[in-house]
Amino acid sequence: MKPRHVAVAVLVATIWGVNFVVIKVGLRDFPPLFFSALRFLAAAVPALWFVGRPKAAWKWVVAVALALGVAKFGLVFVGMAAGMPAGLSSLVLQSQVFFTVLFAAVLLRERPRPAQLLGMGVAAAGIVVIAVDYGVGSPISAFLLVVLGAVAWGVANVATRYARPPDPVNFIVWVSALAVLPLLGLSLVFEGPAADLAALRGLSWTGVGAILFIAWVSTLLGFGLWNLLLRTYEASAVVPFALLVPVAGMLSGWLLLDEEVTAVRLGAAALVITGMAAATVKRRRATPVAEPVPVGSGAR
Repeated sequence: MKPRHVAVAVLVATIWGVNFVVIKVGLRDFPPLFFSALRFLAAAVPALWFVGRPKAAWKWVVAVALALGVAKFGLVFVGMAAGMPAGLSSLVLQSQVFFTVLFAAVLLRERPRPAQLLGMGVAAAGIVVIAVDYGVGSPISAFLLVVLGAVAWGVANVATRYARPPDPVNFIVWVSALAVLPLLGLSLVFEGPAADLAALRGLSWTGVGAILFIAWVSTLLGFGLWNLLLRTYEASAVVPFALLVPVAGMLSGWLLLDEEVTAVRLGAAALVITGMAAATVKRRRATPVAEPVPVGSGAR
């Protein structure tokens, strides 16, 4: 890759890592499901005027909207609101690679290579270490919600493989648009209209800034730049840069939110990143495995 494109890839990974800190800040002003609905509304409304009608089959747009927009982001936002730190969330969410490969093997008959299986085993060991370390003094339910978010992301990745959208930006904008109403409905049921109205009445510049950063910088700008790289280079050259997301997430969580970074968590992070690297690196000329759909990280 050219140096300027390497810089772009690092920039996008940094944006997606910092995005977890921004989510944590926004959760101070909004209930999690309502916050997720607002970020998708802000991402979809201006962009719908420019992308035109969906260019993929409606059934796949709806499927990915429910799996990615509603399930993944809803679970991650609720998990972070329940106490999961931003940095650890950015790391644990990368276990979506494990679930993507697993679901692709079952549903797409894509046989994982021995190196992938070994890498996923190493990453799984790191996740277990994090679960034990985190569960000692924190609610393990918050951790499990983020893991379930990674499961939903894996489902969304396989659905996207089936959809094969010809225009990824068009696809993600419509996915964002269709996620808004289900998330609002869930918010009304589980968080209550009073909580949503109170959040709107007490709207601060911090809350507005969090929504706009997640919607426009992380989702639209980040995804647009990532898609540009994928059009220019092979996926095997671009996708490994996503492993920098948890590095940026943990570093920014430590610097900006004073989140604890212990030796145990750093060791576990090294296991997860190493394992995911082994799981995502493809042989030359091999048929690519299902890859993550880059959207604002993840809660990006």
